[in-house]
Amino acid sequence: MNNGRRSLAHGVVEGIEARIRRAELKPGDRLPTESAIMIEHGVSRSVVREAISHLQAAGLVETRHGIGTFVLEAPPLPASSMAILELRMGMETEAAGLAAARRSETQLAALREALDDMLRAQQAGASTVEADVRFHRILAESSANRYFVDLQGQLGRLLSARERPHGSFERMHREHEDIVDAIARQDADAARAAMRTHLSNSGERMRKRTL
Repeated sequence: MNNGRRSLAHGVVEGIEARIRRAELKPGDRLPTESAIMIEHGVSRSVVREAISHLQAAGLVETRHGIGTFVLEAPPLPASSMAILELRMGMETEAAGLAAARRSETQLAALREALDDMLRAQQAGASTVEADVRFHRILAESSANRYFVDLQGQLGRLLSARERPHGSFERMHREHEDIVDAIARQDADAARAAMRTHLSNSGERMRKRTL
């Protein structure tokens, strides 16, 4: 699938995910018809079908032949993923605050480069995981606390083995940008808040798709 079609499909996915989050579409509800989605988003039938395939892979919907596509109950977050998220919430939130106070200009540039690499990978239809893991590793290094670096290295090995959800890339990218902006301003409180928001939202995204 070319990048333009992929981007259109992701836009449809994000729109439907947003309706599910707002409870406009509840578990058991049938999605609008393909024709209705085509009109709403201004896309072709093949783009709609690609988007529905993504939603099926994410465990958000199921298609019943001859009946339609229905919203599923959100899968529970696996205990192991929840444990990792809780660890990240405590460790990375504080690391972000320390990074704001202690980072070098070189480390700040490396964080921005990782963000740019994530965007380029997404636009090329490639995995963003490597750049994402690198971003969080550089942030830990910027804290100037070797124990955070060691913990992040262990987390990186766990996370690199898992493909991230794709439906909310733009939102996730903005969250990373908020973290970098706070670190650039050397605003420790804002950096902690931005990281906590990012990880809280990551938990919600994980609940939408079993990793």
